[in-house]
Amino acid sequence: VELRDKNGLTETEFLQSYRQKDYPRPSLTADLVVIRDGELPALLLIRRGGHPYLGCWALPGGFVAPGEDAQSAAQRELQEETGLRELPLAPLGFYSAPGRDPRGWVVSAAFLSVSRRFSPVRADDDAAEAAWFAIREESDTADHLALTLVHESESLKLRASRRNNPITGRPEAQVYASEGIAFDHAQMIADAWLCFEPNVKEE
Repeated sequence: VELRDKNGLTETEFLQSYRQKDYPRPSLTADLVVIRDGELPALLLIRRGGHPYLGCWALPGGFVAPGEDAQSAAQRELQEETGLRELPLAPLGFYSAPGRDPRGWVVSAAFLSVSRRFSPVRADDDAAEAAWFAIREESDTADHLALTLVHESESLKLRASRRNNPITGRPEAQVYASEGIAFDHAQMIADAWLCFEPNVKEE
């Protein structure tokens, strides 16, 4: 016996009358924070070759295609934009702040990858350049995080407050200043660094 809802519809009848266009939906992107572990950790960034944030540095990533899950999209975008492929990925977080993307309502599933291998990168697709940025932590206090990312003559900065989540006890960052980093990718970088940071200190 098929169950009926309060309107007397079975699931089949409900789906036949359901109209997706009646419900606003965001676009979905996948972004990657790729950190090269070592004596001087490094972060993989791409220089944007198109609008928005033309010429700014950003994390590799892009839109999830129909019929594709976010992790598959992350791997595809990584290969298309940097030439790297099949890196191990772990979910980092879900980013949905209003206005995070000037193109409209866009939310992102972000992933973290950490590797000790040095992998040369090459820009392709809509990335004008791909490069490893050395990560320098300039302060290490209980309530503050300051990172500078350095590549050749360029340096990018981000500053964040930090606290421990009251439920999980895990460290969290809230970026209040960043320079030269597109979208809300400074927030993703800060979150990833706090996940990665204990591994650095244990060595």
